[in-house]
Amino acid sequence: MTEYNVCVYCSSSLDIDQKYIDLAREVGLEIANRGWGLVSGGGNISMMGAVAQGARAGGGHTLGIIPKALIEREVGDQDSDELIIVDDMRIRKGLMETHSQAFLSLPGGIGTLEELFEIWVGRYLSFHSQPVVVLDPFDDFAFLHLQIDHLAKKGFIKSGQREIIKWTKSVDEALDACERKTD
Repeated sequence: MTEYNVCVYCSSSLDIDQKYIDLAREVGLEIANRGWGLVSGGGNISMMGAVAQGARAGGGHTLGIIPKALIEREVGDQDSDELIIVDDMRIRKGLMETHSQAFLSLPGGIGTLEELFEIWVGRYLSFHSQPVVVLDPFDDFAFLHLQIDHLAKKGFIKSGQREIIKWTKSVDEALDACERKTD
């Protein structure tokens, strides 16, 4: 395991455009190029598989964490340097958080959104202090970003909560935001 690991949340859908697979692979490769490790959901399909394959192609260390119930559906990543099989999603997410120094969300569906929101709330409540970053080069989360701004204007999202998430457009910008800055 490396000293600095980035947890990447992303889609495991097989119904997405190839550009998302390519994006995930590029993210994994660039994580490895920075000398960092990758923590992923442990699947070997779609974006989840591509980010791990990219990291390995760049010589990076990969840790996959997958629930038993998803080993067949998400095709457990047997090529991971470490593959941890757990009982449920809560354990999966807890271990992903424990092993990570930054959290990066790529485009994805309800699972990705749930992970992003949980890690965002954890940061706001001071359960962790790691960067929370969204990479959105194709504007898939543009309406989500607008909705968050709207809720903040209405007073539902408190001062300081919205600013926790760093919204980025390029892989380099996202990984720069993942890098913890020292005070």
